[in-house]
Amino acid sequence: MRIIIVTGMPGAGKEELLSVAGSMGVPFTRMGDAVRDAYPSSQEYTIGLGIGQFAGAERERHGKDIWARRTMERMGGGMFLVDGCRSMEEVASFKGLCGDVVIVGVHSPPEARYERLVRRGRDDAPRSRAEFDERDSREVSWGLAEVIAMADMMIVNDGSLDEFRSASERALRGLR
Repeated sequence: MRIIIVTGMPGAGKEELLSVAGSMGVPFTRMGDAVRDAYPSSQEYTIGLGIGQFAGAERERHGKDIWARRTMERMGGGMFLVDGCRSMEEVASFKGLCGDVVIVGVHSPPEARYERLVRRGRDDAPRSRAEFDERDSREVSWGLAEVIAMADMMIVNDGSLDEFRSASERALRGLR
């Protein structure tokens, strides 16, 4: 099995890359889905602690690679994409579970990412540029910048959506 770790800052275009993968029949998962699925049956949930506290407690109980291992349980096939890897420790976990791991970074300029996040209108959309910058800083502090810097391949998303989708499809075909 080949694991493709998809990485990039919020709003860079990772969801679009996953959408292209899905249209090509390439399976994918988000690490956060494993956390969200396990949380309701946890003791942290029953005592009212947050999902982030639960994820951290599980790492302490079962090791730093717990979410990589639980994500691996959702995988199958010859190639599988994983979104949500935020540190080189998590990358190392995947490499320890499967020798064939490739990191694909998605890069987009900050202004474009900010506009996309605001337009998307999700609950976590920034209400100001300062809030956006704060979120970027938090993501970088978790180790995301190092994962992006260590990417084996970078797809730049600074043109039209069609251009990015075409670039994503070419990249995924090249990784098969």
